[in-house]
Amino acid sequence: MANKTQLALIGGGPGGYAAAFLAADLGMQVTLIDLEKNPGGVCLYRGCIPSKALLHVAKLINETEESSKWGIEFSRPKIDLDKLRSWKESVVNKMTGGLGILSKQRKITYIQGRATFLNPKTLRIEKMDGAVEELSFDNAIIATGSLPTQIPSLMLNSPRVIDSTGALALNDIPKNMLVVGGGYIGLELGSVYSSLGTEVSVVEMTPGLLPGADRDMVNILTKSISPKMKQVLLSTKVVKMEDIGSGIKVTFDGENLEQKEQIFEKVLVSIGRTPNAKGFGIENTAVQVDKRGFIKVNSRLQTDEPNIYAIGDVAGNPMLAHKASAEGKVAVENIAGHNVEFKPAAIPAVIFTDPEVAWCGLTENEARDKNIEVKVARFPWAASGRATTLDRNDGVTKLLMDPKTERILGMGIVGPGAGELISEGVLAVEMAAVAKDLALSIHPHPTLSETVMETAEVFFGQSTHIYRPKR
Repeated sequence: MANKTQLALIGGGPGGYAAAFLAADLGMQVTLIDLEKNPGGVCLYRGCIPSKALLHVAKLINETEESSKWGIEFSRPKIDLDKLRSWKESVVNKMTGGLGILSKQRKITYIQGRATFLNPKTLRIEKMDGAVEELSFDNAIIATGSLPTQIPSLMLNSPRVIDSTGALALNDIPKNMLVVGGGYIGLELGSVYSSLGTEVSVVEMTPGLLPGADRDMVNILTKSISPKMKQVLLSTKVVKMEDIGSGIKVTFDGENLEQKEQIFEKVLVSIGRTPNAKGFGIENTAVQVDKRGFIKVNSRLQTDEPNIYAIGDVAGNPMLAHKASAEGKVAVENIAGHNVEFKPAAIPAVIFTDPEVAWCGLTENEARDKNIEVKVARFPWAASGRATTLDRNDGVTKLLMDPKTERILGMGIVGPGAGELISEGVLAVEMAAVAKDLALSIHPHPTLSETVMETAEVFFGQSTHIYRPKR
């Protein structure tokens, strides 16, 4: 006879464990199934957390180099790769181990194994120890996340060609490396290796880095990041890769290329992620997948099988950990009988490069594409006292407002700490704040958060630190 649970969760990432924890807090009997020893998912094991740990190290190295401008010089840091790798792993183990403890405290049944739907009410679970069991459930949440996108012609069977997981393993520091893809994962990991001493080249098939992101933000990032890279090849494709023993010979196709063939010690293929919707038996249910590979859900995160929900990367863009967590909570609330929908006005996005890039709500690109009339106000960090003390005047804060109601529709920030600052924009958009709300909210001085207040003041032509009269 199959074991029974009220709620089965497939996938222990930020969406899965957030949903499991809330469900347990609401008194449900919960079973969480994942391949790892503890909850955490790609984010904690092979994504957000280890990459940010390494980006912190990269930031420290960069600052020791920049400090010569202020009269303080350091010698080139000696990198103990084994110790660095060990520290990164300790961060991962601390976080995932903590989630394991929280699972036990909430009396969640955690099963390390692979789950497959036998029908809309039953799972077959293959445990890591080889045992197999069946689990019947009242409701289930699919939180299987996503996988690195692969193009067969670019994924050679060579240890020199790696994906983001391979890059985070930090097995060595190559002399040079090509990053295929100018998105956020490629730029973040490319920045890490560049700081550690690798000559990094980036190739992107579109005309600019971070395709789809606000050009105001991206242009500042590009200006800052380009000198740190050996080359940034835009509007350029990789048409062939060949392992020649001493490296990977890459053939490019693009305009104004000085070298159409180059050899790299390592190639990091980072061209996005693909929803992980295959291989766990959804064909044995009424759950449907759209043409892009995402599981179809309604605003309650419910699939076409009424008792099965889907959240996170597998349920649609944006593929962000915090979006998955929020969706997981909405799904659980609906299972608990509450009438809740996932309709956020603003989901923040952050690129943890140097400088950081963050935005939320409506972007200028979207406003243009959708013919939405907006008023844009910008505050350059050259006028920020705190940015000046950090010697980081390259940032900017911008607000998008409805020209009639003056309601805040979106915010964008580029500069150090942008990821921390963007939450004020999220709150402003969600609360339907108007420009005057931000302008009249007293911000501490001297801080980078003041730039949010002064951007709102720019809208009224009354910014204290820049003279920009309203027309």
